[in-house]
Amino acid sequence: MTETHADTDQQEMPKVLGGVVPYLTVEGASKAAEFYKQAFAAEEVFRQPEDENGRTMHIHLYIHGGSIMLCDAYPEYGQPLREHAGYTLTLAVEDVDGWWARAIGSGVEVTVPLERMFWGDRYGEVCDPFGVRWAIVGK
Repeated sequence: MTETHADTDQQEMPKVLGGVVPYLTVEGASKAAEFYKQAFAAEEVFRQPEDENGRTMHIHLYIHGGSIMLCDAYPEYGQPLREHAGYTLTLAVEDVDGWWARAIGSGVEVTVPLERMFWGDRYGEVCDPFGVRWAIVGK
């Protein structure tokens, strides 16, 4: 993890990987980051310290060659917690069985069982404890 400093101007920011970078607002960003390390082999590369209420405004993770960022809700600054709906984060992987087993072992809820789909790939969907839907797809 990149070292953080009290003065944000002195922090070394990690490189953002990938084209489109999801930024998730979840209840319990620190817990979500720990969960994503277990479920999706995330690597934490940056974290703002938690405030007096245990919230953090920014965590940057790398998952399977891309960046994902997350934070806690800050309704007092116009960033309330909203239900996660209308999107699925998709992991296109070579070892679909390994990724699936790791996610299942960490406690995700299966919403679409992993199976061969009509387009030829093996595909399944899960929902994490923070309400985010993930798809795992591969040959």
